[in-house]
Parts: sequence; structure tokens; C-alpha cells
Amino acid sequence: MGRYPEQIELNLDTPFYKGSVQNLYEVPGHDDLLISETSSGGSVFDVGTIFNIEGSDTGRACFRHLVFQELQNPESWKALSDELDSQGVLKADNAGLLKDMLEKFKQTGAPTHHGGMIERETGKVFAKGYPGKPSNLTLIRKFKVLKPELKRLLGWYFYDYEVFSGQDGYVVPLEYIVRFGLTSGSSILRKYTAMNASGKSAYLAELGVDTPLRSWMQFTPPVMDLTTKFEPEDRNISRQEASLTSSLGGAGFAKSMVMVQLGAYMLRRIFSRMGLFLWDLKWELARDGEDLVFVDTIDTDSVRATVNVEDGGKSYFVHFNKQTMRDYYRIMHPEWLTAINEAKSAAAKTGQPFTQVLAEGQQSGKYAGTPELDETFHDIQKAKFSMIQHFIQIQDSGEDVRAAAERIAKMEIEYYLKSNKKESYEALNVAVKERAG
Repeated sequence: MGRYPEQIELNLDTPFYKGSVQNLYEVPGHDDLLISETSSGGSVFDVGTIFNIEGSDTGRACFRHLVFQELQNPESWKALSDELDSQGVLKADNAGLLKDMLEKFKQTGAPTHHGGMIERETGKVFAKGYPGKPSNLTLIRKFKVLKPELKRLLGWYFYDYEVFSGQDGYVVPLEYIVRFGLTSGSSILRKYTAMNASGKSAYLAELGVDTPLRSWMQFTPPVMDLTTKFEPEDRNISRQEASLTSSLGGAGFAKSMVMVQLGAYMLRRIFSRMGLFLWDLKWELARDGEDLVFVDTIDTDSVRATVNVEDGGKSYFVHFNKQTMRDYYRIMHPEWLTAINEAKSAAAKTGQPFTQVLAEGQQSGKYAGTPELDETFHDIQKAKFSMIQHFIQIQDSGEDVRAAAERIAKMEIEYYLKSNKKESYEALNVAVKERAG
């Protein structure tokens, strides 16, 4: 942590980047650093900010600070190593790549771009622990964001990644998705369901799974898939294409796959202490010479974690992450989701940003307008962030945290019951015994 100052000057008048969930600011006197200011805004289906959850800005920053502290802490890796050993994970690592990287992290911690949480009133940087009043500001190291070039030819187009060749200090243009299981909203489940029999067989072989895919099944070891990061819409790609797209070289790409898997195990450990099960998560990395660095956000927008509750003889998986918002709009406002999918389909034929197609269609009346978030549902999501915030503050797992999670989960189930949408909710988030086989 020697590269990070203990206190910085705060100038938050004008962000140089304004995103759907965070703003980024320059740090006076430190060209290699940035300030991240998380917002209470939220986005689903890649449409940009369309709702706000009160308290989620600080909640996101606090959870992010917790995760990166754990990643940087050698003692946390030692504890995780013991758990993985007892679970037989390390024994299955025939190539030894997982063990080698784990041993390194047990000595030095994992490299990250995270410098700490910033106290808003003073600019003091808390590399460890939290300010007396937690903030939504974190200090991060800057890495170059390069973009592939859109090339058009004879009515079709492709993305040219040559700009990454020979570069250093850049964000790898991939999103690494690690899956400990499948929720009903998993993209690979949708992809698999749409395939014919031969396609399904080939896809299972690619994933390394020997049984048909279904909702709420779990994977040992976890399944990994990859998407592009800097194209208008995330595009699922093969490991072969990802290796070339990353510009890391074969050994560097293999290292990146091992690193995100270990990071996923660490995050699963954190969620389990809250009584939640981590189904999947999305990592991003940066290249720093011969090293790789954990970067970007890691919070409830980039994971799927649930609490399992029994209610009325049924087993519900209630999300404590952004999937709950995707389900909300899918169930309560299906006409809007139809408009999004139609706009994406139209945009895919031209390379035009689908958000532009959607906005033009909404203005003309062709597409349904963007709906507002129901206040009652907002309050339920606010309670989830409060529960996570409480866990972070007390840093103690136990029955109280689990009970709070279950109480909030039952509030969400009740919301759909009162809205006469319980069947639609159950179709997405109830484990059906017949389906599980």
C-alpha cells in the first residue's frame, strides 16, 4: 500500500467520468490515482440509470472496501486456503496453478487497484478499517481504458483489438464470470435452453459440465465464461477468442483465469458469513507489467447472491443483488423489457448503440416508456443494503444476520403476493423438485 497517500485533497466539483453507478474524479497532485464516488443509482439491461436505492451508494462503497481489504490481506488467504483444502479443491488442482498462486497470495495478498475508503470531511484515506462516518468515496489506482475500433465493411462490421497489442497498464477488455451455480436469470442457461440437442451437448463439453443445465443447480468446481467489456453490448466469447482479445499471451491469460477463480472463492467466503450463497460474480483485471491486478467495482451489481427461505412448503431463492431488480422489471413491466429486446435486435444489425434505438422508439411511441420504481419495493431493497451495512460494521456472522436476511426475503415474497404476481415470481425463484430431478 506504499503507493497510496494517507490523505488527499478532495475536489468533487466536476467528474471526468459519469457512469450509471459511479463517478470518477482526478486526484490533485496524483496523476496515477482516481477517486470513485458510488451513486445510489441503478441500471438494468444496460439502459443506464433508471432507479435509485437510498443508502446504496455508501453500502456499495463499504462492501467494496471490505472485499478489497480481504483480497489484500495474507491472513484471509491463509484462512481460505484451509477451507479449500478441507473441501478438496486443492487436491483437484492437478496442474498446481491454483496452489502456486494461492501460496503467493498467502505471503503478499492479492494485488488490487484499491487504496482505501476516503473520509469525506477530511480526505483521510483508510487503507484498513472504516472512517467514523463511512462514505461513498474510495481511492483507486488508475489504469488505461483502451477501446477496440469498430470497423465496417460491405454492410457488416467487427471490432479491431489491435490497440491492445504491446500495451501495459491497461484494463483487460474482458469480463470474467465465475459461476458456482445457475440462477433462473443466468445468461448461459438462456443460451443453453435455446439450443438443439447436438448444440447442448457441445456447449456442456465446452463448459466442462456433464449433466444438463437447470435452474438452481450448483457446480463443483465452478464454471467460468467470458464476455467482451468495451463493445456496446457484452458479447459471450470462447476461451480461445478471449485469450487473443486479452493481449496477455497464453501464460498471462491462463494466470488471469486462475486469479479470478481464487477471487471468487474469497468472495463466496465473505457472503457465506452473511448467510448468503454466492451463485456467480463478474471480475475485471488490469495488466501491470508481469502482474495482474483486481480492478473495477465488486458489489451487489456484479454478483448474484441469495438467501434460501422456506415459505408455504416452497423453497425460495431471494436475491440480495441486482438480479432482484431485473426480476422486478421483468415481472411488473414486461412490455418495457420487450421494447429493450426489440431495440437490441435492431441495433445488432447496424452496430448502432441500442440505447439510441430504444430512446428514438420511445419518443415516437413505438416502444413502451421507462417505468418508475414502486416505493414499497424500493424500501425492501433499501433494507437489504442496511443489513449488509450492519454486517460490515459488526464483522460477525451468526444467527442475527441470517434472521435479518430471511425477514427481508419474506417481505419481498409478500410484495409479489399482494401484487398478484406471485406465480410469476415463483417461476423465476422457486426451486422445483421435479426440475431438479
